Amino acid sequence: MTQSRRSLEASNKSAILDLTNGTYAVRVFFYGLFMDESLLATKGIKPSEVNLGFVDGYGLRIGERATLVRRLAGRAYGAMMDITPSEATELYAEDNVADYLPEPVTVELMDGTQCEATCYNLPSNKVTGANKDYAESLLDVATRLDFPESYLDQIRQARM
Repeated sequence: MTQSRRSLEASNKSAILDLTNGTYAVRVFFYGLFMDESLLATKGIKPSEVNLGFVDGYGLRIGERATLVRRLAGRAYGAMMDITPSEATELYAEDNVADYLPEPVTVELMDGTQCEATCYNLPSNKVTGANKDYAESLLDVATRLDFPESYLDQIRQARM
């Protein structure tokens, strides 16, 4: 194992080794439009694994884009995907999401399994505005992923 691989593994518990081809992937918890695999495909990203789940202690906030904010009794649903570290870096280098910062989260998958993942969130001082079209698109994705009705209602309220 090279020094850079050891450093990646040591610095990020969500980094995993894909034993089928010897490459590294990072587990990213997506909660906004990046949950849509077809959207990621347009950016050349094909996750090696996708699992639905949620993070407790966070709530969804929709401004110009979505972010998670700490909320004691909150629960935010999303998709945990394994992508390469370079794909994650390139994805969050895009102008409209460049302010998002990675942070570790514990994701509970729908089968009850817990996994460490990286979640990119917008700092609270940068959450501004409202975007009804974004909320509508997010509602469509979340509905297709069969998230609970109570969570869909939260997204619906952001359209108003």
